[in-house]
Amino acid sequence: MAGDQMHVLSALDSAKTQWYHFTAIVIAGMGFFTDAYDLFCISLVTKLIGRVYYTADGASKPGSLPPNVSAAVNGVAFVGTLTGQLFFGWLGDRVGRKSVYGMTLLLMIICSVASGLSFGDTPTSVMATLCFFRFWLGFGIGGDYPLSATIMSEYANKRTRGAFIAAVFAMQGFGILAGGAVAIGITAIFRSRFPAPPFAADPATSTPPQADYVWRLILMFGALPAALTFYWRMRMPETARYTAIVAKNAERAAADMSKVLQVKITAEQAEMASPVDKPFTSKPFGLFSGEFARRHGFHLLGTTSTWLLLDIAYYSQNLFQKDIFSAIGWIPEAKTMSALDELYHIARAQTLIALCGTVPGYWFTVALIDVVGRFKIQAAGFFMMTAFMLALAVPYDHWTAAGNQIGFVVLYALTFFFANFGPNATTFIVPAEIYPARLRATCHGISAASGKVGAIVGSFGFLYLAQSPVPAKAAAHGYPPGIGVRNSLFALAGCSLLGFLLTFLVPEPKGKSLEEMSRENEVGQP
Repeated sequence: MAGDQMHVLSALDSAKTQWYHFTAIVIAGMGFFTDAYDLFCISLVTKLIGRVYYTADGASKPGSLPPNVSAAVNGVAFVGTLTGQLFFGWLGDRVGRKSVYGMTLLLMIICSVASGLSFGDTPTSVMATLCFFRFWLGFGIGGDYPLSATIMSEYANKRTRGAFIAAVFAMQGFGILAGGAVAIGITAIFRSRFPAPPFAADPATSTPPQADYVWRLILMFGALPAALTFYWRMRMPETARYTAIVAKNAERAAADMSKVLQVKITAEQAEMASPVDKPFTSKPFGLFSGEFARRHGFHLLGTTSTWLLLDIAYYSQNLFQKDIFSAIGWIPEAKTMSALDELYHIARAQTLIALCGTVPGYWFTVALIDVVGRFKIQAAGFFMMTAFMLALAVPYDHWTAAGNQIGFVVLYALTFFFANFGPNATTFIVPAEIYPARLRATCHGISAASGKVGAIVGSFGFLYLAQSPVPAKAAAHGYPPGIGVRNSLFALAGCSLLGFLLTFLVPEPKGKSLEEMSRENEVGQP
């Protein structure tokens, strides 16, 4: 049986790229398209929700979400995502990847629609309902991380494995882009049908009643791409590596892979393709065993810590782009716009950043990861993020002066380019390649959950840290004094630099089989 296992897997490693690989990228990628859309579209609509539900009669400025409500709305999905990553990662190793893969997508579909239908008689009840559904939306999204990465890594051959996993993850870029495009489209329709004056001209009518439908439609749209691929996801076969190594059914693994790769995998072909002539001889070991610590302890420290530091920097900037753009004057002052005008400007700014920095960075990774390697891309990405954040922070007063905003936006976009052509992609890819099959989804889930701790720190912490250190200015927005945007950028540069250093704990999987990286064919120590 052990020899048959290696024959099947070696045939899989040496197999040519098939049409099914591209089908799997689309099926798994649509989950990540939905993930990114749902996680980031909330940052587009929070100012609109604040105007709809928290504008007081006679106020001198538009309403905004109270700090605690804003932190909860932005951060609760990340708490759900963290929980889902741990739970579904463990479950995927326990009962199989395919068995639970459809559950995550179904949860995303239901909760995307339910988020847009958030109900209540008071602003507090509406926000509580929204937070409830976004927690469970995040729970489903969390499951997609370890399952999609593990499934794609176990389907792929070793020559193009990095590009295939990166292509799945790169669909996030299109999801972020789609979030901005949908917001622009829906807002444009409502602006033309229900024109409203700026808040300064007429506070009472600057937020038309129909604006309450706008943010709901934007949130609900996230269910559409997930629903379109649900049927195909349910038809995906189990991966050969899970069936052969964990379920120990090499015959079923060969049958599934013959179907997937559209070739007949026979014993003779497997013998010719096999680069390994020794069977699996290591005894199974658990996550908390000394053997796992000896083989993969530093690896797990590396994948968890780098993902944590990356997400602190990445999510704090991405979720609060609108605040940064307002601070440098790239988005007009709120009271000079109607509610829908403000949403339109925010969506346009974030779409431009996604188009110029985020999406290209993902696809540079797809093109080069199996050429350059994971380690070099991650280290260079962290280093360049540090450099560009310092370039933003050191002359911050220059960038906020009139006429210099375009330069700020260019440097800001470059930080996103090197995040995505860098650690944002590689921290997702590497954990799916270096751990044993029976612990692969679990370890990926742990690494991803560590990243979401960073996202929570970013979404909660940066909201407060970026406030003006002048008490009067911070109080005007309902926040305690912070350290300001400039000092926050210094802090994020420090996170990126530390991520660069910790990258040296992460091994290079380029050109190696999953079994070589996980060392599943080694004899374990007694």
